[in-house]
Amino acid sequence: MSSTTRNATSANPPAAPPRHPWAAVGAVTAATFAVVTTEMLPVGLLTSLGAGLGVSAGTAGLAVTLPGLVAAGGALLLPVAVGRTDRRTVLCALLLLLAGANLLCALAPGFGVLLAARALVGVCIGGVWAVAAGLAVRLVPEGSAGRATSLIFSGIAVASVLGVPAGTFLGAVAGWRWAFAALTLLALAVAAALRAALPPLAGERPVRLHTFGRLLRVPRFSRGLTAVALLVIGHFTAYTYVRPLLERVPGTGPGLISALLLGYGLAGIAGTFTLGGLAARAPRRALLVVSAGIGTAVALLTPAGGSLTGSVALLVLWGLLYGGVSVSAQNWLSAAVPDGREAASGLFAGVFNAAIALGAFTGGRAADALGLPWVLALGAGLALLALPVVVSAHRAPGADPGIR
Repeated sequence: MSSTTRNATSANPPAAPPRHPWAAVGAVTAATFAVVTTEMLPVGLLTSLGAGLGVSAGTAGLAVTLPGLVAAGGALLLPVAVGRTDRRTVLCALLLLLAGANLLCALAPGFGVLLAARALVGVCIGGVWAVAAGLAVRLVPEGSAGRATSLIFSGIAVASVLGVPAGTFLGAVAGWRWAFAALTLLALAVAAALRAALPPLAGERPVRLHTFGRLLRVPRFSRGLTAVALLVIGHFTAYTYVRPLLERVPGTGPGLISALLLGYGLAGIAGTFTLGGLAARAPRRALLVVSAGIGTAVALLTPAGGSLTGSVALLVLWGLLYGGVSVSAQNWLSAAVPDGREAASGLFAGVFNAAIALGAFTGGRAADALGLPWVLALGAGLALLALPVVVSAHRAPGADPGIR
């Protein structure tokens, strides 16, 4: 154990473990599921939401963009604002705020009110991820921390596979307002589960704004964060246009494309757990596998576009590998700065959300200016650029030998 870790441990004695640690992990997973479902639900409701509030589909898309941008800032500022406040209390408060924001969306008389509510959703997204991303090590024994981290991050993929489609279906059957009303009830239920399952979790150490600058001066940390940014920007540059890509493949139709996207999401869930074990043991190696695999799969989708079998295989491989991005990055960043896990999680969540927005923007500009094949080439190139960054971290000054 490093001296910094010993000092942190002695200054902040660990909280009493929860009586049912996996129930606690499950409650945190439900929180990540709830915020990601809420973040992405408007994607499936854009047409009806825009028609209901009298705006174009393009304008309605701001309901997706705005929370991501707010989340990027919220992930950095919330750990600073809450100080040493009990993290159980913080998570419960954020889920109650999420419930209120969703209720406001359901009752919004106009698009301006809905956007204000979605900005509050962004605060919840950034705050939940800043706290939840590094919480597994405080809830379960050390040997189970990797599996618990994978479970917490599986909320992302499960939201894509289950949460958003279910909300979209409810919106189609009963109207988009009822979809947001259902999310209100979900957030209230998760807040109750967090209150019941989590033990008191005092802040490990206060997070100050200058803490982020100190972490960025740690080479192994900053290079890991750079690699994650390149991977996520590359992924969303390409993934934003995956549907029109699949529409060009011979033999596909709306029903098959929906099934393929479901398969992509299921592969993402599998990837979170499959790569989670490697990420716990050797996060650097996991990021190398993910970077090389995503870059290669996306690059090959263009030449494979004439084959349904080839396109399906590459899409599933892409989903499997992308499922390992978050859990690999979290393990890397936590190992790089073991005395600053929560600040590291805040930076990670902030960079991740900013990269999502930047990737979608980059893909859109490339599609308009260059065409779909160049979108895939650009996305693949960005993902592959992460490889030399990860490799260089092995020789970074002060590199943690545990990051293999």
